[in-house]
Amino acid sequence: MSTPTPLPTRMRAWTYRRYGPPDVLRLEELPVPTPGPKDILVRVRATTVNRTDCGFRSAEYVVTRLFSGLFRPKRPVLGCEFAGEVVVVGAQVQRFKVGDQVFGFDDQRFGAYAEYMVTAADGGVALLPTGWSCTDAAALTEGIHYAWCDLKAARIGPGSRVLVYGATGAIGSGAVQLAVSLGAVVTAVCTTPYVERIKSLGAHQVIDRSTTDFRTVPGPFDLVFDAVGKSRFKHCKPLLARDGCYISTELGPRGENVFLALIGGLRKGPRVRFPLPTISQADVLHFRSMAEAGTLRPLIDRVVGFDELAEATRFVETGQKFGNVVVKLP
Repeated sequence: MSTPTPLPTRMRAWTYRRYGPPDVLRLEELPVPTPGPKDILVRVRATTVNRTDCGFRSAEYVVTRLFSGLFRPKRPVLGCEFAGEVVVVGAQVQRFKVGDQVFGFDDQRFGAYAEYMVTAADGGVALLPTGWSCTDAAALTEGIHYAWCDLKAARIGPGSRVLVYGATGAIGSGAVQLAVSLGAVVTAVCTTPYVERIKSLGAHQVIDRSTTDFRTVPGPFDLVFDAVGKSRFKHCKPLLARDGCYISTELGPRGENVFLALIGGLRKGPRVRFPLPTISQADVLHFRSMAEAGTLRPLIDRVVGFDELAEATRFVETGQKFGNVVVKLP
C-alpha cells in the first residue's frame, strides 16, 4: 500500500448499535478502517441521508436483517453513498491512486457516515465527474441507480411512454432524466412548487398532483413507475398498455408487489415487475458520463454539516425532502 502522509488512527463516525428510529444514531470515535489488497480507503468529504440507510437502520422491513444482522447490526456505520479522496490504495489496486477524487455507492459495507471508509476498488466507485464538487457528486448514485435498474427491467427505449409518480425524490428525479436519455416520452407527477423544476429535467409533460389525479391522465403507458411507493397496481393498471408494466419502489400492502411480480408470467396483459437492484462500476461510469455531458444532475434539497446528520435523518423520514439531503464533512 502507498500513502503520502501519516493518517490518523481514530475517526469520528455516526453509529447505530440497535435497530430503531433516528434516536439510535450516536456520534462515536472509532479506529480508522484498514483496506484490503483490492480495496481503497476514502477520506469522506460528503455523503447523503437516503432511503437505503434509513431502511437498514429502522429494519422496518424485517428482510433487511438477513443482510445487516438478525438481532443487531453487524456493521454499525451506515452511509452507502459517498464522495471523497483516495488516501490509501491496496497492493493489487491499479484503477485508482492516492489523491484521486472519487464518488460511488456501497450497500455491502456501507461506512460513509464516518470520516474514512473502505470500499472495493472494482465496485460501484469512479472518479469524480470533471468540474464537479464532492457535495454534488455524493448524490449521484443511490436514488439514480434504483431508477436505472427499474428502467432497464421495464426495457424502456426510444419512443417508450413512461409515467413517473413522485418525480421530486432522489429516485423519481433520477428516473425522469434517465428515461429521457433513453429516448422515452416522459410524463412526471409532482406537487405545485416543483412543476417548473421537474420540467427543467426534460419531462415532456408535468402533472400537478395537487390539482389533477394522475390516474385520469390519458395513456397508455409502457411503464408506470411509482418512485415513492404510494400507489397500487390495481389503480394504475388502466393506464398501462397491453404489454406495459407497473413498478413501485415499495413492497406494497402485505407485500403484494412481490407476489404480483411472481405470478405476472401466468397472466396476459399489464404486469408488475419488482427487480432486485444491483450496481456495477459500469453503471457508475455511465452516471459520470451523463453528469459530464450535462444530462444528469441530482436534485439537492439541502446540505448539512456532519454534526447535523441525525437531525437530517429525522427530516428525511418526514417524507418532505426534495431530491437529496447531502451531509458535508469538514
